[in-house]
Amino acid sequence: QLEQAVTWPLMYGPLFDAADTAPSAGVLLHGPPGTGKTLLARAIAGESEVNFIQVQGPELLDRYVGESEKAVREVFERARQAAPAIVFFDEIDAIAGDRDSLGSDSGVGDRVVSQLLTELDRLSDNPNLVVLAATNRRDSLDPALLRAGRLERHIEVPEPDRDARRAILAVHTRDKPLGEDVDLEVIADDTEGYSGAELTSICREAALLAITDVAGRYGGETANNHVDELVITNDQFETALQSIAASR
Repeated sequence: QLEQAVTWPLMYGPLFDAADTAPSAGVLLHGPPGTGKTLLARAIAGESEVNFIQVQGPELLDRYVGESEKAVREVFERARQAAPAIVFFDEIDAIAGDRDSLGSDSGVGDRVVSQLLTELDRLSDNPNLVVLAATNRRDSLDPALLRAGRLERHIEVPEPDRDARRAILAVHTRDKPLGEDVDLEVIADDTEGYSGAELTSICREAALLAITDVAGRYGGETANNHVDELVITNDQFETALQSIAASR
């Protein structure tokens, strides 16, 4: 679904023309923190082999009048020059919050949202440019941003289910010296509610505990001569699980 929404407009322009239709102007990824929205955006860009321009939402905010909206214009100008390209706004809620809820302090935010809407409205003039955005708080975005012709395709990136957790654990333990007592199936069962980022942290913490064990046994640089004794055990995974709780 994401690949179709983002890469098809860049790949199949003639087919859209023949069908007398236009692709979605922009795509919004939404879901809880740590579910891999940014990684998905980078992966799609890599597979499509087009230029990828990533913008952190907070980076566009500037205390000087006019600078923030100028930064938005410059992002899109750079993208047009680099087309075909994907422009990815990470944490877009930082710059495009609901203007009605900002009250009297909405000056900069109002101007930035207006400039962003103007640029999104121009996307139909350039079929080689796709805008992808990500947020943890879709309900906080300005409604005008989500209307047809702008960020009209909404794709949820949910918490990983049991099979997805198993796959994530496999990726992050692929090159690690796991003990024979480590069962990723069991760990996947025990990590319901964990995000991809939290699963990554568990694997990292378990590895650190294994390193601590070897370093504690030998001390100093002598421990480096015993790399062959480094084994990540099930006990260390259980300890890591106790120290890293699911955020939801």
